[in-house]
Formats: sequence, structure tokens, C-alpha cells
Amino acid sequence: MNEIKMQEEQNQEAGSEAQQDYEAGQKYLKNGDDAQAANAFHNALIGFERENNENGIANASDKLIDICGERGETEKALKHLERAYAICGKHSDRFSLFSLERKKAGLIYQSGDLEQAIALYLDILDEYSALRNPQGSVETLETLAEIYLKQEEKAKAADAYRLAASIHQSFKHKQHAEEFLAKADAAEAREEPS
Repeated sequence: MNEIKMQEEQNQEAGSEAQQDYEAGQKYLKNGDDAQAANAFHNALIGFERENNENGIANASDKLIDICGERGETEKALKHLERAYAICGKHSDRFSLFSLERKKAGLIYQSGDLEQAIALYLDILDEYSALRNPQGSVETLETLAEIYLKQEEKAKAADAYRLAASIHQSFKHKQHAEEFLAKADAAEAREEPS
């Protein structure tokens, strides 16, 4: 009995075993060992579930979203995303929800569902606009333009590039604005596939 109590005290001093697994996963990620990181985050997720630690579950799930996404395991990534999203929603953590929404859009785009990706990125663009985040808006517009070009929607791609250019112009970023205007012209001039 004393040994169990001592072990529990040692775990509390050093952090729970799940937290230790999570921290090990972060070290593996930092060192570029994704396989070991995935294993550590998976173990952390199981430990956090046993502890009923929702924040830990959400954080471990978030790391697994990234790893699975990089591996092209979109379905697994989306399952982890749904779980983290539910926890963040329960706690009304708007910024974490927005981060997860951006990840979801990227995963959906990666999966090839371009229509759903467009809808998600348009929502993200609205959120960036509401947050008055021009960098996020420009990055999202650039992604939308790429998707539109994949769909052979040259006019929509050009419009997205022009909107990005206008954002840069409003901040007097002349060179960046010109680059986006050139991309808009190039998008419109693209040849239709034969």
C-alpha cells in the first residue's frame, strides 16, 4: 500500500504518466521522429482518458491531427479533430475552435473534396475579417485561389488574388499587391485543359 502511495506521489511530482508521454511526444516531434511522437501522443491520449483530463485529451488529439494529416491519414485526423472540437466547444474556447476549423479545412482540401474545402475556407475568411487579421485573410484568399484554379474557375481565382492585392494595397504594400495582381492576370490567362 505504501509503495502505491509513493508511486502516486512520485507521479504527481513529475507530472502524470500521461503528461510525461505528452511531453515525450513533443520532444520526438521537435527531433523529427514522427512515428515515436505519434506513439507517445497516443499513449498520452489513453492516459488522459483514464484521468478524465479533457484538456489533455484535446491537446493529445490536436497533436495526432497534425501527425495523421501529414501522413495522409485524413479519416484518422478528422476523428481526432471531432473529439478535440467537441471538448473545445464544451468549454467555449473560440480560439481553439477556430484553429481546429483551419485544420479541418486543410484536411478536407487534402482529401480532394474541393467544394467542401471552399465552403470551410470562406467561413475562415469571414472569421479572419471579423478578427481584422489581414495576414490570415490573405493566406486564406491565396488558398482559395489555388482551389479555384484546380476547379478551372479562373475568374474566381483571379478575384481572390485581386482581393488579396487590395488588402496589401490598403497597407501600402505595393510590391506584394503587384505580385497578387500579376497572379490574377496569370489565372485569367490560363489555358483550358484540352
